[in-house]
Amino acid sequence: MKIHEYQAKKILKQYGVKVPEGKVIESAAEAYEVAKKLGLPVAVKAQIHAGGRGKGGGIKLAKTPEEAESHARRMLGSRLVTPQTGAEGKQVRRLLIEKGQAIKKEYYLGIVIDRSQEKPVIMASSEGGVEIEEVASRSPELILKVHVDPSVGFLSFQARQLAFGLGLEPALAGRFGQFVAALYEAFRATDASLAEINPLILTVDGDFLALDAKMNFDDNALFRHPEIAELRDFEEEDPLEIQASRFGLNYIKLDGNVGCMVNGAGLAMATMDIIKLWGGSPANFLDVGGGASTEQVKNAFKILVADKNVKAVLINIFGGIMRCDIVANGVIQAVKDVGVQVPVVVRLEGTNVEQGRELLTSSGLNFQVASGMADAAQKVCAAAS
Repeated sequence: MKIHEYQAKKILKQYGVKVPEGKVIESAAEAYEVAKKLGLPVAVKAQIHAGGRGKGGGIKLAKTPEEAESHARRMLGSRLVTPQTGAEGKQVRRLLIEKGQAIKKEYYLGIVIDRSQEKPVIMASSEGGVEIEEVASRSPELILKVHVDPSVGFLSFQARQLAFGLGLEPALAGRFGQFVAALYEAFRATDASLAEINPLILTVDGDFLALDAKMNFDDNALFRHPEIAELRDFEEEDPLEIQASRFGLNYIKLDGNVGCMVNGAGLAMATMDIIKLWGGSPANFLDVGGGASTEQVKNAFKILVADKNVKAVLINIFGGIMRCDIVANGVIQAVKDVGVQVPVVVRLEGTNVEQGRELLTSSGLNFQVASGMADAAQKVCAAAS
């Protein structure tokens, strides 16, 4: 689950991470009053679930209250297009007005889970304010990494390793270590999957501040954090993804035209890969899980065909826990209920596969039953084009 910058900063502040003074607004008139109260200059920052806001004109500096109000009036209600939003952009519904800072140096600081080592990894770079992917591509040696053993926690020698790796003088190393320790504690305590400060700034007064903040959370741990779950902004999410989450389905909308319904995340990834191999483009990631019911298969199918970009559907099921005849019944019922107008290719293997295939072929509906993954991919890509 993603949250907005202002929400992330509120959480981080609770754990001792220093953030600039600021206030969230939803009208241009508020910008004028907040700018006067905070003191000038101020930064006017669009709040959307996407990075690269500065490149899209979503972050502006204002030297007067009138300028702050003008920026706010232009941003609110507009659709902000950034490298991460796609061409359609995202509508700006609220802004964060923050007190301007005298910046001496910018850094990058982030924490994610390194699944290969099964540990959180803290990454730091002297290239702050730049997307970390760009730094990794251009100058990977500038990214410092330390892995934290969860049973031990973030240690002081690791803080010094990062501080001196960034070239910080000894007088600043301690403050930097305290900042990283606070960020790690916020990451650990909230079951975050990402905590990113870009840029982390060193002010002329020698303080470290989170000028920007981004946090994502493990959906599977939200039952432990109802206060974080309440921060979910449904207006920032795709309606089909919201609908899928209500049915307990793992669905992510993509920009292709081949709808995919698969059981198991690994098989879903392999299915998307083989669609690309045959010249197609997947319209989604959809994992119905290992034990989905007929009703859940119906719901999944309805979500698939609700995407207007979908020109053909590939159903790829390996029946282990989930029986192939149950999948077939769900698909048949969904096609009848929804009135599907696009071609449907089905590849079934596993438990009760013969019964499942027989149900499909005798349904009287226009299914293409594939004999394997390559055959399925070839058929669905041809149908979509």
